[in-house]
Amino acid sequence: MMMDSEMFDIEEPETTPETGLFDGLNPSQKEAVETLNGPVLVLAGAGTGKTRVLTTRLAYLLKSNTAFPGQILAVTFTNKAAQEMKERVSHLMGGVPVEGWWLGTFHSLAARMLRRHADRVGLDSNYTILDSDDQVRLAKQLMEAEGMDIKKNPPKALAMKISSWKDKGKIPSDLKSDESGDLADGKAVQLYATYQQRLKTLNACDFGDLLLHMITIFKDPANADILEDYHRRFKYLLVDEYQDTNVAQYLWLRLLVQQSNNICCVGDDDQSIYGWRGAEVDNILRFEKDFPGAKMIRLEENYRSTGHILSAANGVIGNNGNRLGKELFTSRGDGEKVTVRGLWDSNAEARWVCEEVEALQTKGWSLSQMAVLVRTSFQMRAFEERFIQLGISYKVIGGPRFYERQEIRDALAYLRVTMQSHDDLALERIINKPKRGLGDATIQTLYTHARAKNISLYQSIYDLTQTEELRPKVKSTLMKLMDDFERWKSLVSSTHHSELATTILDESGYTAMWKADKSPDAPGRLENLKELIASMEDFEDLQQFLEHIALVLDNQNKNTGDYITLMTLHGAKGLEFDAVFLPGWEDGLFPSQRSMDESGVKGLEEERRLAYVGITRARKKTYISYVGSRYMYGSLVSSIPSRFVEELPKEHIEIETETGLYTPGRSEHWDSSAPSYNKTRSVSARSETVIIEGTFNRGDRVMHAKFGEGTIIHIEGQKLDINFSKSGQKRVLDSFVEKL
Repeated sequence: MMMDSEMFDIEEPETTPETGLFDGLNPSQKEAVETLNGPVLVLAGAGTGKTRVLTTRLAYLLKSNTAFPGQILAVTFTNKAAQEMKERVSHLMGGVPVEGWWLGTFHSLAARMLRRHADRVGLDSNYTILDSDDQVRLAKQLMEAEGMDIKKNPPKALAMKISSWKDKGKIPSDLKSDESGDLADGKAVQLYATYQQRLKTLNACDFGDLLLHMITIFKDPANADILEDYHRRFKYLLVDEYQDTNVAQYLWLRLLVQQSNNICCVGDDDQSIYGWRGAEVDNILRFEKDFPGAKMIRLEENYRSTGHILSAANGVIGNNGNRLGKELFTSRGDGEKVTVRGLWDSNAEARWVCEEVEALQTKGWSLSQMAVLVRTSFQMRAFEERFIQLGISYKVIGGPRFYERQEIRDALAYLRVTMQSHDDLALERIINKPKRGLGDATIQTLYTHARAKNISLYQSIYDLTQTEELRPKVKSTLMKLMDDFERWKSLVSSTHHSELATTILDESGYTAMWKADKSPDAPGRLENLKELIASMEDFEDLQQFLEHIALVLDNQNKNTGDYITLMTLHGAKGLEFDAVFLPGWEDGLFPSQRSMDESGVKGLEEERRLAYVGITRARKKTYISYVGSRYMYGSLVSSIPSRFVEELPKEHIEIETETGLYTPGRSEHWDSSAPSYNKTRSVSARSETVIIEGTFNRGDRVMHAKFGEGTIIHIEGQKLDINFSKSGQKRVLDSFVEKL
């Protein structure tokens, strides 16, 4: 058997590292590189140079003759990160090729192992890896074989649940039947077992199996020789982004490091923002408990942001209870304070952001070094429209532009056909959305007739439904669709266009289709549809709205040159910009009400980590904004500033609000623990000041313009928790209610 040095054809490393390897490292970074033996947790804050530490540590292991390449397992989360690490290590090693090293993502390394040991789990080494579409198709086959109604039980939901179980390291025998819940008629666990058997028959596995099968192999006493072989092979484990590991990844690592105990994990508990996709922040929080005697090294010197930005981020994240604790600092100076702006609505917010963008441009700032980071995708529409109006080039990262999204295109197609029956492209797009049992053969028949008679697809459907050319079921389906469109057309002149759009999406079954969809992006698609309908309020009628959209889509294809970036906060992790705009900091939107409802304090703390990530993306300037009212879920909602705005340290921010809006942190005197409070609140807008006075007590009966009558049950500053007779419990600002 070849030794590792022969296998990778490299010269024996020098006994001492090359001069310059540690040049530029600060004391904490150098300590993280040189502490080679035993468990080490490098708690690396945002912008503290963690990638350099990780790659330098790997190079130091080799150059110090502590280990050969084949004795190091280095794990990353993305292929991009793995490639970057390979390039950096190769450079530090003087250009040595690194292909073949055990350096890659969790799944790529596990797949490499499984190819060697597939027979231990009933597979051949040439097994196929299924993608997500294949998983859904297989789930659908199994459910249909059980005679299930797949409209009532979406196969995608079952496939996602199976993936979730695998992320938690659970095989079917680990689960009890009642863990199925209502999913798949309560047969999800049973179907999981059938699914795994079917995969073996197909000589296939999905991505979750790559780790799960190796965990199964490692834990089986009959395979003790395999685990022992990897224990002998790997003397050192390096793990990047440890805060994002799920349970299966954690178990896989624990099994591999049992003997050497030489594991170095680099991560930041304050940047753990992917709990919704299985990441377990507890993995990093309990590192010292999992690895007794572990050394924790904090990287706190930030090389990205200015002092005010870091202090603002520290002030917010310090409110989380479950964290290991660190305090970012910089030698770059204080820089500009964080700008916080309160505005009346989302349109005013978009105008303000664009004004600031243009002001920065006049100072010579590049659009490519600016970003607008939103909590959820429906917020993007207002910014996209404003960018287009002003001719500001932009790009959406991590997804299509608002009007190019699937659900928006579908909704617009319904509206286009309602206004203009002979729009064949629009009708073809939605003729089978939601599914109506119309196959390709039916569509071809309709088009053949249309071409032969030189008529539209709509007229072709009408003609053929008057004959016996189509099967009875297809004919009935198409007749209903035609009746629907004719009814919607009749409402155009008598019904407000936003109300008509809601009616069309509801009666067509399109909204219900997304409500039934259990995929994680379905709620966002529903929010986007509601945002689309809300945007129609700005137009006189449906025709004017559709003309506007056509112009927007035309303009989007003409943008060239320098771009400002528009993306979600989740997608921004790992990126950095000179200037960052963070709109929508209102309770319910950010922090997300859904996250708090589903996960309580844990959800709130993940939202706060997301705020921390957003603030620390900026090098020079951070802008935060909130509005007094915003269209959400199809209606205008009064909002209050996010609790994260309240948590920003006053000495590091400059806050300005429109006249009459609540200014966080400006209360002169109140005691939130007392049953009542007297307040004098100053709300400034540029040079104006408005003084508002009033007194409320718990138990007071009050009236709200939207929610009606209610009783105050809790008081927190200017925020009142009120139990409304008809609307239930809501939190509102005191300025929006009157005593009865």
